[in-house]
Parts: sequence; structure tokens; C-alpha cells
Amino acid sequence: MNIKRLPFILFSSLFSFVWLIPLIWLVVTTFTEPTYYMSIIPKTPFTLDNVIYILSAAPFGQYYLNTITITLGIFIVQFFTVTLAAFALSVMNFRFEKLVFFLIFVQIIIPNDVLIMPNYSTISALGFIDTKLAIMLPFFCSAFGIFLLRQSFKAIPIALADAAKIDGCNLMQTIWKVFVPNAKPAYVSFGLVSISYHWNNYLWPMIVTNSVENRPLTVGLAIFAKSKEAVMQWANVCAATFIIILPLLLAFLFFQKQFINSFVSSGIK
Repeated sequence: MNIKRLPFILFSSLFSFVWLIPLIWLVVTTFTEPTYYMSIIPKTPFTLDNVIYILSAAPFGQYYLNTITITLGIFIVQFFTVTLAAFALSVMNFRFEKLVFFLIFVQIIIPNDVLIMPNYSTISALGFIDTKLAIMLPFFCSAFGIFLLRQSFKAIPIALADAAKIDGCNLMQTIWKVFVPNAKPAYVSFGLVSISYHWNNYLWPMIVTNSVENRPLTVGLAIFAKSKEAVMQWANVCAATFIIILPLLLAFLFFQKQFINSFVSSGIK
């Protein structure tokens, strides 16, 4: 090991441990007996009672199903919309192309919270309030995804598209057989951002849903934390939080190398 890198390694390790303290605190509290306080040092024996209790006290199974449906539904639609839009803006030449790209780029810097009122008015007029579609519809296209894939498509040699055309591929075949496979790192990066965001999204789903059949995990957790079933004990709240973040946590632990490489390859700093 290079001795000159030792201070950097020590500092990085210390910083990583500090970053992990909240997670360690949550896990320890989750698997200890219910109390009215949180402790980073376990003071009671290991137990699964908290997890068992919150699974029976609230319909987290339904919340999980709702969240998976919403998250995957949004990403699947986004996959097609951002691909077609990015291809048009990166390869095809048309009038007002730069203006269209500018308008899409501007949407990246507009916070989603600013759009809550117009989105709610539109969803209400369509009669979609308290449905999963109400949560998904405003996110069926992504300005960030279009920008990211546009940059990746521009890096693909146009000669590949010309070769595909000579081989008899039409426009759609060229997109799905040439550009999409060569932009896999960008798709991985966008998938991570999209799935993580919509898995953790809280404000918009809270506004447009009223029933258990349509609430995602984040809204269910907030309602549970305020309910009498939580009985103001941090162990129960931490257990509910733990089962919500567990899928994303496991995904990161098992695929962290692919995650980092995909962002580096896509130029995300």
C-alpha cells in the first residue's frame, strides 16, 4: 500500500463510518425491545418482535405491492419516452430543435413541488384522484433522462446507424438494436435515479391518494408513525423504516460496483 495514500484512506474510512452512524442506529433500534428512546448501543437482547409487530399492525404488504407497481410502471414508460425523445434530439435534425432541447433542459431546474398545483388540477379534472395512475402520470417522461441519453446517443458513431440502414433496418430497428444497446451505462444510471426517487417519493403520493389500495410505502410509513399502533416507540418506527429501505440497501450492497461504474461511464460527477 502506498504510504502517501494512507491519510486519504484513513480520512475516507472515518467519513464513511460517520455516514453509517444513522443507519447503524436505526438497525440496532429495529432489532431490540421496544422503548421510548433510540440507542446506538444495544441494551436489550436481539429480537424480531418489532418487525413482526409492524407487519401485523399495518398493511405494509399492500404498500410494498403498490410501491413496486408504481416504481416499475413509471420506469417502463419512461424507458420508451426518454429513448425516443433523446434519439430525436441527438440524431434527427428538425426545425426548432435547439428550442425544444432548451425547454426540456429548463424542466430539470424546476422543482417538482412547484408543479404540484397544476398537476393536481389536471389529475382531478381527469378523474384519476386516489389511483396509482395519478401518482405515475406526471412522471411518465423525464427531462433528466432525455438529457442523459441524448449525451450518450451523441457519443455513438453515426456510422453504426448508417450500417444498420444498409443492412435493411428501419428507424425503430436502428434505435432498439443500435443505440439502446450501446447506451447501457446511461440506462443503468437513469434507472438508479428513477427507481430510487420514486421509491422514496412522499409528497405527491400523499396528496393524490386516500386509500390503502393505492398508498406507497412512504405514505404508509408516515401514517403508521403517527398512529396509535406505533405507540410512540422508536423501535416500531425504526422497524417500519428498515423494511422500506431494505430493498434499495441490498441492491446497493450487491451492485455497488456496477452502480459506480455506470455513473462514471455516463459522465455523472
